[in-house]
Amino acid sequence: MSPDMQGLIFKVSQILFESKLNIEKNDEFVDKEQNIFFMRTEVSGNLNAPEILKKLQTTLPTQAQINIIPQTKKTIIIFCTKENHCLGDLLLRYESGELNVNIAAVISNYEVLGDLVKKFNINFIHISHENLSRKEHEEKILKACETYNADYLVLAKYMRILSPSFVEKYQQKIINIHHSFLPAFIGANPYKQAYQRGVKLIGATAHFVNDNLDEGPIIAQDIISIDHSYTWKDMQKAGRNIEKIVFAKAIDLALQDRIFVYGNKTVVF
Repeated sequence: MSPDMQGLIFKVSQILFESKLNIEKNDEFVDKEQNIFFMRTEVSGNLNAPEILKKLQTTLPTQAQINIIPQTKKTIIIFCTKENHCLGDLLLRYESGELNVNIAAVISNYEVLGDLVKKFNINFIHISHENLSRKEHEEKILKACETYNADYLVLAKYMRILSPSFVEKYQQKIINIHHSFLPAFIGANPYKQAYQRGVKLIGATAHFVNDNLDEGPIIAQDIISIDHSYTWKDMQKAGRNIEKIVFAKAIDLALQDRIFVYGNKTVVF
């Protein structure tokens, strides 16, 4: 990410060529309103990351943000409460190899989904919130997370609001999924509220978590059409299906380092 100017692609490509690296894929985007240039490049060859980073920092504008990320399998911790659809979908994708990730553990404030998780030979950590303040509960969670060097925390319908101090420790590393009725339909049973309003579209949004509830940078969204024949339970079922798809897509994009975050927006390649 860099202030836009002429010749940026050439300068990067020249350094990679001189380093005997092969460019296998390249994506670029310019935010013309902000005059910001984004570029993601996949290369193969003998990568000397420190040397190439030094050359790029010397050649590109001083304001440029440059990351060289080796392609390795990342680690996640899944958070859940009682709903099983997003968690179950991730576990199946993990088991089949469709999701190229190491699931270090599943943390939940209830024991309800423990048996499901254990079927996949994954650590299930129950940390009850009962009789604890939010600070005390989060301290226990953080202590459990420190056991694993997780790249991301993913909230598979985790029904607890994380405090700003918790979020600060995992900036742009917490991914959440919710129905796209927010903020129009908030609180208990949003599908019933949507049914009562006669909505014709339902969907889901995956985003990074920040200090503002459900207002973090959006990673992925999708919708499906419905009609008057849907009951609120039909809508809930359809909504859960789309939540699974959007959530898995967002996680996969993060695992492949395809997301640039700037401000409260994302550029996704």
